[in-house]
Amino acid sequence: MSRHSILRTRSASALAAGAGIVFGALVFGGTPAATQAVNAITEAAGELDDDIRRFCSNIADAARDRRYALQRAELETLQKDIDQRIVALEEKREEYEEWLARRNDFLAKAEENLVEIYSVMRPDAAAERLAAVNVEVAAGILMKLNVRKAGVILNEMNKDAAATLTGIMASATRKQDPT
Repeated sequence: MSRHSILRTRSASALAAGAGIVFGALVFGGTPAATQAVNAITEAAGELDDDIRRFCSNIADAARDRRYALQRAELETLQKDIDQRIVALEEKREEYEEWLARRNDFLAKAEENLVEIYSVMRPDAAAERLAAVNVEVAAGILMKLNVRKAGVILNEMNKDAAATLTGIMASATRKQDPT
């Protein structure tokens, strides 16, 4: 028999006994036996209340423990998920760093080859091509060329493009940040 059904049985028995005693007290008047019976019912009801409180408290403790266990399990699951995501992000970061290193190596080689290409071009053809590309790229190429060759190419450019490139190259060689 479960604790809950025992409490229900005790509660029903106490109420039946109490009702009988109260009925007897009413019928027989305020005799000492009736007074004792009423006191006994009150005491039994108090014990029953204590039992009910303990039972409810035990249920509440068990429910609280279960709730804590569920929350802990959920937190552990979330922690595992976060750990897996961190591992995946670290792998992606390493992959990206490898890609970036390969890209930088390629760009360095391509830049060297590009400078070499412009250094062997005729100055008028190089000036025409450099005027068509991004000004920062053109300035970077001119800065890596032989000074004499860069001067001849700038001389072949129209004056506005040459002035723009010269300004960019001058600001790039400053020791301080121009901003």
